Order: sequence, then structure tokens, then C-alpha cells
Amino acid sequence: MFERNGDVPHDAASTMKIAVLAALRRTGADPREPVPVVNAFTSRAGGEFANDPEWDSDPVPWTLLGATVPLGLLTERMITHSSNLAANLCLARAGHPAVDEVWRRAGATRSASPRGIEDHPARDAGVHNRVTARDLVRLVQSLDGEPDLLDLLERNAFRVDLAAGLPPGTRVAFKNGWFPGVRHCVGLVRPDDCPPYLLAVCYTGPLASGADGAAEDPAARLLARVSAAVWERRHAISGAPALAGPPVPAR
Repeated sequence: MFERNGDVPHDAASTMKIAVLAALRRTGADPREPVPVVNAFTSRAGGEFANDPEWDSDPVPWTLLGATVPLGLLTERMITHSSNLAANLCLARAGHPAVDEVWRRAGATRSASPRGIEDHPARDAGVHNRVTARDLVRLVQSLDGEPDLLDLLERNAFRVDLAAGLPPGTRVAFKNGWFPGVRHCVGLVRPDDCPPYLLAVCYTGPLASGADGAAEDPAARLLARVSAAVWERRHAISGAPALAGPPVPAR
């Protein structure tokens, strides 16, 4: 294992959606189960909160408000297009205890996702979703034996950071998360010429603009450079159980 500052905690952003994905599968949720698409969720601080479409990277679930759709559709959009609305609907179905169990089973020591995305009342009350690079590696490692989940992570559409540092066509099961001040990504890279390796990079700082695209987000380009540097050394790290990339010092 190669790491630098792997235990520094960061706001989880959308990387917590991996834990929600695993919780759904492990609780036996049926992808065909009908789910009403609503924008009202129970806050961990009491009362309700709602998502803001202006802060969501995926417009598709918002076109389905008031309809009933299969759970599998929401699960897909949560991962492939990082939908916040879909993530909170999936979290409501899985339940917080199941998500807590995913982190526990992964062996996470400093990471947890006790609230939904944009649960601002809970955030203001001191309830925070936190991750470390080391725990993100552990989380993806814990999906070994669940190839359907890794296959879904391979279909992530936002290939502007970790995936952008890899040669075209390289298989990578990954999830990123971003907002102004934060850019993280964790992925299982599957080269054709050496064993797979895991890479997690967490960045908190001023380079992260919060934009979806790398052209507008210098932090995304930073993560791509880290990924490219690791790729060039992939044969040297073959056989290492995990690699947590160096986070830039937190604000």
C-alpha cells in the first residue's frame, strides 16, 4: 500500500453514494420495486428537507417528479450521473442502519454517512458525512464478490478526474464527488497488462470549483495528473492491496 495523508477526513460529497449502492444490494432491495419520485425527505435533525435542482448534476430524475419508477432506474442515475435526488430516494429505501453497516463491514475507521445529501438542518446541527482516502479504498475493496456493483461503477459518466488520467478504453470502476471546495474520486483500475489496483484521491481546497467538467475545475485536472502518474508506475505497484493517492492539505 502506498499512501499519503490517507486518514485525513474530508466532506464525503457524492462518494457516499457507493455505500448507499451497497446497502441497497445487501438488504435485498428489488430493482423492479416501484418508488414514488418525491422531493421531501426526513432530516436527521428532525423535520424535512428537500434537494435543490440547481445543485444536482442530473436533470433526468427531476423530470419524473410525481411519477413512480423502478428502484433500479434511480440506483443507476445515482451512480452514472451522480443524481442527488435519486441518491436520497435510494437512501430512504435502504435506511441509515444499512448504510452504517456497509461502512462497518468495509473496516472504515474515520468515515460515515449519517445524513442525506443536502440535509442542511442536520449539517447545521453538526451531523456530517465524512470520508478519508484510506476508507474509500476499503469501501471499494469491500465490493469484491459483487461484480454487478463494480459493473455499475464502470458506467460512471463523469470521467473528468481519475478516469481522465488513464489511457482511453481502460476499465475503471469508480465514483467521484465534488462541490465548490471539494473534489474526490476512488476507483478500481483494471489494466490489461498487470493486476488491478485501487486509487483514492481526496482534495479539499480552493482549486475545486465544483464544476462538472475538468475545463472548469482545476482540481479535476489535478486528480487526473495523479491518476496518470500512478498509471505510469502500475507495474511497480502490482500486487499492492490498495493505493490511496495524496490529498492536498485540507483547508
